[in-house]
Amino acid sequence: MVEATLDKAINRLKDQHIRITPQRKTILNYLITHHNHPTVETLFSDLSAEQSNLSMATIYNTLNLLVSVGIVIELSNETAGIRYDYFGRPHFHAICDNCGKITDVFYDNFPKIQSELKQVANEQTGYQISTARVEVHGLCPDCQKLQRRN
Repeated sequence: MVEATLDKAINRLKDQHIRITPQRKTILNYLITHHNHPTVETLFSDLSAEQSNLSMATIYNTLNLLVSVGIVIELSNETAGIRYDYFGRPHFHAICDNCGKITDVFYDNFPKIQSELKQVANEQTGYQISTARVEVHGLCPDCQKLQRRN
């Protein structure tokens, strides 16, 4: 499953004439196999031992490239900072208002909702909409437990 997903993502890059470097493949594979919505610092910490020639600049540049192609999305939130997520299968995010934890939420009707949001935004604003992201906010189960204890 992971190999097929990685191959699909790599083919998408190749279709746009983007060179597949070992660093790009390593970062993409990490994002596909980890669902921790990492920061640049987390990626560097987790991958620098595996790829000795991986710099922070390479990670930033690779993430910007993957975001521009639409394979990866950037999640920005006050508590958790800027994080990155592989977006091979459309989904939305539940974000904890207390600790900043980000959890993927998969919903079969999400692509339809996403399309409708883009259409409504276009009709009401005249904007040419490129993407629609959905976030729901609340308290994660861990923070709910902490709140009950206090």
